[in-house]
Amino acid sequence: MAVEVVPATVADLHQVLQDHARYWGERDLRALHQPVLVQEFGSTCLIARAEDGIRGYLFGFVTPDHTGYVHLIATRDDSRGTGLGRRLYREFTMVARRQGAVRLRAITSVGNEGSQAFHRSLGFDARVVPDHDGPGRPMVVFTRDL
Repeated sequence: MAVEVVPATVADLHQVLQDHARYWGERDLRALHQPVLVQEFGSTCLIARAEDGIRGYLFGFVTPDHTGYVHLIATRDDSRGTGLGRRLYREFTMVARRQGAVRLRAITSVGNEGSQAFHRSLGFDARVVPDHDGPGRPMVVFTRDL
């Protein structure tokens, strides 16, 4: 089945939220899915659409210091292991470079071993930053130069 990666719309965001469990399982990350991301950074918020719906998405933006920041990336439960996450990162990297990005950055929780392995396989450096998400809340910060 053909999958097209295109800029996300607010309607896409609503669909992702409706199908939240298919992307995130038991973890409730709906609060991280802010409409302002799509409204203000639409060109760097991407969805992977197929005939049967949204297979995956990446919401990110380019910061004033030329960092392409990936806020969220997820693939639907029936699309994992297909290379779709890598494709979303490739597409985001191209868009971010056009907007002047010279590096990429993302974060995940210390316990999210799947995300850590995925980002390392993409060439990211990873380091645990104590208190990154508030007192006593360390996060793994991924960085990669472009």
